[in-house]
Amino acid sequence: MTTFQLEHDAIEGNLREVPVSTLAWIGDSVFDLYVRMALASRMSHHNSGDLHRSAIKMVSAPAQAAAMQTLLPFLSQEETSIAKRARNHDPGSLPRNADPILYRKATALEALIGYHYLARNYNRLTELMKIIIRTYFEKFQVIDN
Repeated sequence: MTTFQLEHDAIEGNLREVPVSTLAWIGDSVFDLYVRMALASRMSHHNSGDLHRSAIKMVSAPAQAAAMQTLLPFLSQEETSIAKRARNHDPGSLPRNADPILYRKATALEALIGYHYLARNYNRLTELMKIIIRTYFEKFQVIDN
């Protein structure tokens, strides 16, 4: 299997000094793209509406919070530190009807994904995303082609 990598300009300085909100903002997009690619691969005979509904379920705050829990045993000390910093970050405001605990865990996942992407740790990012996607597909019995 070939891994998918987008090239980007390097972030100058220490990534640990990049605001959590920025890491999560990038991580949200990267996570969404990985999910879309996995669903398109797994469900290629489905229409875009089906793919969209499946993607929405995987990128929701509750699903991302569950994914963060799944990853915890696999994280290094540095990764755990990044996730904790993001989870403890005060977002300022929450989306309407959002559970604050789930939202913070989802933010931790997004920040971790964003960190790895910006650090160009593509192999590690792919490992973590494969764990998340495999676990989700097994749990919800996502249809194979």
